[in-house]
Amino acid sequence: MRKLFLLLLIMQAAFLCNAQTFRVTIQSSLNQPVLDGRILLLISNNNSNEPRFQINDEAASQMVFGIDVENWQPATSRLVDMHAFGYPLERLKDVPAGDYYVQVLLHKYETFHLKNGHTVKLPMDRGEGQHWNIAPGNIYSTPIKIHFDPNSSNEIELTISQIIPPIKEPETTKYIKHIKIQSKLLTEFWGRPMFIGAHILLPEGFDEHPNVKYPLAIFHGHFPADFDGFRTIPAEENLKPDTSTRFRISGYNKIVQQEAYNFYKQWTGPNFPRVLAIEIEHATPYYDDSYAVNSECMGPYGDAITYELIPEIEKQFRGIGKGWARFTYGGSTGGWEALAVQVFYPDEYNGCYAACPDPVDFHHYTTMDIYNDKNAFYVESDYRKTMRPAYRDYLGHVKTMVKETNQRELALGTRSRSGDQYDVWEAVFSPTDVDGYPKRIFDKYTGTIDSSVANYWKEHYDLTHIINRDWSKIGDKLKGKIHIYVGDMDSYYLNNAVYTAEDVLKKLNNPTCNCEVDYGDRAEHCWNGDHTQPNYISRLRYHQMYIKKWAEEVKTRAPEGADLKSWRY
Repeated sequence: MRKLFLLLLIMQAAFLCNAQTFRVTIQSSLNQPVLDGRILLLISNNNSNEPRFQINDEAASQMVFGIDVENWQPATSRLVDMHAFGYPLERLKDVPAGDYYVQVLLHKYETFHLKNGHTVKLPMDRGEGQHWNIAPGNIYSTPIKIHFDPNSSNEIELTISQIIPPIKEPETTKYIKHIKIQSKLLTEFWGRPMFIGAHILLPEGFDEHPNVKYPLAIFHGHFPADFDGFRTIPAEENLKPDTSTRFRISGYNKIVQQEAYNFYKQWTGPNFPRVLAIEIEHATPYYDDSYAVNSECMGPYGDAITYELIPEIEKQFRGIGKGWARFTYGGSTGGWEALAVQVFYPDEYNGCYAACPDPVDFHHYTTMDIYNDKNAFYVESDYRKTMRPAYRDYLGHVKTMVKETNQRELALGTRSRSGDQYDVWEAVFSPTDVDGYPKRIFDKYTGTIDSSVANYWKEHYDLTHIINRDWSKIGDKLKGKIHIYVGDMDSYYLNNAVYTAEDVLKKLNNPTCNCEVDYGDRAEHCWNGDHTQPNYISRLRYHQMYIKKWAEEVKTRAPEGADLKSWRY
């Protein structure tokens, strides 16, 4: 056995000597300290853009290979060899010989000493919403053209010489304000100062009505750089039209601008409900937002938002400050959050509008059943492996597979650190593993599902199960408050979980749920309940659609004596 082991080592060393590798150094003028993080080697067959901007789930995605680095000392180099895990090709040895454009980037990690006693290394968000290719402080090389030959024994030298600059803070205007607070709860959990904030859209007449207090419209979604979809000037006349492959139309950029301007006219016009509309900024070291719930791996974001941030917003901007006068809405991640906070904090919110929500029932965790399936990547079979789809268009044409998406995430980061979708679901829903990172719901390489983790997910974050399980306790507080909308051709198959949720909601009694569930015919991600407009329009109208809807519904759910008039000027 010992001789066999030595022989394998010799064979491996011989293979490495005949495999092309990349040696990465950092230019001394950058003055970098000792570093932790993930080196990402980016290889592209074209120069239409920098390689760091060409990694995605599309068929045209270019290549990335990653290795973790710890304690990278100044004036030393690191080697990226055939062991680096990659996407779409798994190893450097699989890259065909040819001419390529190559770039390397270090995604920096910070050390966190958590309240639970674990020490973890993660990429702190730096104002970009957890995007490794634009994260301020990350360092990278200028792309160069090379000839690559997997059988060559040459080293290719790459020098990191650039640093991504800070992102400019959003401007304060007459209508849009910004708030950021240090959360006591999150600071205690993460072992370093942690901040959450929001972008606030003030109602028309806010200054002219100093004695009015306003309801709070809470929009959940991905990281907002500013308050989205609000524009005080018309669309640019000479804006060069772009092409939306998703919606199959030209000039979508101008449509977006015009819709934002139309919202401004409605917001400031007569008869629009006067409320405070906010978009929460709560990026975490794992993702561009926290999913707005308490989590064993990410900390008490639900409590921090509900009991620290929202009261501070209402204090500074004259909110009513009562649960009956708050409601939540959002799509996709935001749709799940809108429903989740309504369920977990039933007294603090008075209505949720959840469009195209992330899986609300884990029998349909996208295209897998984590309770009954054994593998996340493949349908069980004796004689073949049928891959599970991850993304489709409105006609059902499959664009990528669950395995491929997870391969990309694993190339970008180990231990749930890719900053992407499947990894953040683990970071939110999973218990902490022995190493302090989230415990995998399935093996990231093989797809094997861990049933013990699935059971944990069920009891803590399967919203359909929790609503059904706890209905006798929370039913009176939730009846009439739940609205779910999804297209029946949702791009990520999210409608499947909604079907199951609808079946459960219909059967609830004592009290009856009186909930709304609606589907858009052939509508893909992210349909929001508007049957009168195409999806590419309705998805831009969340604020005006749901604020007006809630303003009518609240009349039936507000407590006796509640102020329903002063904010309707």
